[in-house]
Amino acid sequence: MKSFRVLQLNMQFGQIWDDAYPDRAPINLDFTIAEIRQHDADIIVLQEVEHAQPGGVQANPPSHYSRLCAALPGYDSWFSYPKSDPRELPFGIGLAIFSRTALTDRTRRDLPSPPVEFDFFGKKTTPTDRLLIGAKTVVQGREVQLYNTHLLAFFMLGSSSTTHPFQREMVASQIAAWPGPTLLAGDFNVSQHRTLISQFAEKGFKTVQEKEITWRRRPYVLDHIFFNAPMRCVKHAVKPTPASDHHVLVADFEID
Repeated sequence: MKSFRVLQLNMQFGQIWDDAYPDRAPINLDFTIAEIRQHDADIIVLQEVEHAQPGGVQANPPSHYSRLCAALPGYDSWFSYPKSDPRELPFGIGLAIFSRTALTDRTRRDLPSPPVEFDFFGKKTTPTDRLLIGAKTVVQGREVQLYNTHLLAFFMLGSSSTTHPFQREMVASQIAAWPGPTLLAGDFNVSQHRTLISQFAEKGFKTVQEKEITWRRRPYVLDHIFFNAPMRCVKHAVKPTPASDHHVLVADFEID
């Protein structure tokens, strides 16, 4: 049986990694594109595609997504920003799914953030909402539901998603709604990831791996590819890359 490959990457809007000065590293989208292309994935799931602009401004068309589309001509794709918010901080924003097979039934769902106050360079603020996007495609003759998400990093705010579980619960409820084969990939921003894995296991989902660190800044497993039956993960790898502060996660699947 022929397998198909899924790639998961928080691409940090193309900002490459610099051990000495990671926050001042340059943006090199060509490097990001080369990293993505070398894995020859059938489905590509990306977070932080664009660089958030001051005041919640969202470029239309989104420039990085447009370049990715041009560089990946054999793929259908779906991109969405979260809802515009003037509180948006100057980090990465926007989710994308690329697939070698046609995407249908594109969906997006806002994931509200709680009013947890935190300090950002001397200014008190609260977090913006997050996002879940989805689409269906046909793989090996089976209709597969795809999801992509990027949850709030509560650990950066001195809290946790266990204390504020609403976003996780919304995602868990959404993936359980479709009875067929489903893939959910993303940056879940859960530092104590075993609680997340247990939560999604109750919905019938497994992650392809939970041991190898996927983030350079702290020793956390933030990135996951979750799947349900009748899919089987036959191979996976965490691939360190200087193309982002996250590593690439790739997994090969078969469908019974």
